[in-house]
Amino acid sequence: MLILVSGGSGSGKSEFAEGLMVSAGLEERVYLATMQVWDQESVRRVERHRAMRAGKGFATLECPTGLERLEVPAGSAVLLEDLSNLSANEYFSPQRDGAFDRVLAGIQRAAARAELLVVVTNELYSDGVRYDPETAAYLELLARLNRAIAAQADGVYEVVCGIPVAWKEVFV
Repeated sequence: MLILVSGGSGSGKSEFAEGLMVSAGLEERVYLATMQVWDQESVRRVERHRAMRAGKGFATLECPTGLERLEVPAGSAVLLEDLSNLSANEYFSPQRDGAFDRVLAGIQRAAARAELLVVVTNELYSDGVRYDPETAAYLELLARLNRAIAAQADGVYEVVCGIPVAWKEVFV
């Protein structure tokens, strides 16, 4: 089962996604951490997410790039946190070409092996800001990935102010 969870910064999407993982009742829970730690702000974000999932039985796998090569445990519950970071890491890497295909292949491969794959992504399109061409191209990549994953997903949720809104609902 594949579930996509979207929302803005601080919306509660991570908490909702972790709740889906725990309520699924699968014993083996894997957290795919995609953030590359560059500065103190990213250190604080990583620590906040670690604290949020403490005691929930997650094994953490660092996966800032190369999801298409990662072997997730068969039959497990996998939480990818998050697609925005993974996409940025792939897009802004020296191997920029093919970022869409690599990320989508990684999602599909993980979904085929896992019993449940929950992908967290960010809503980054409603700020009305004009971005430089490189950033705009990254945002377009993320939008294409969000659409492709939503089309394949069994469930799609948007979290707004801590409230999940089901756009494509599945009962876990």
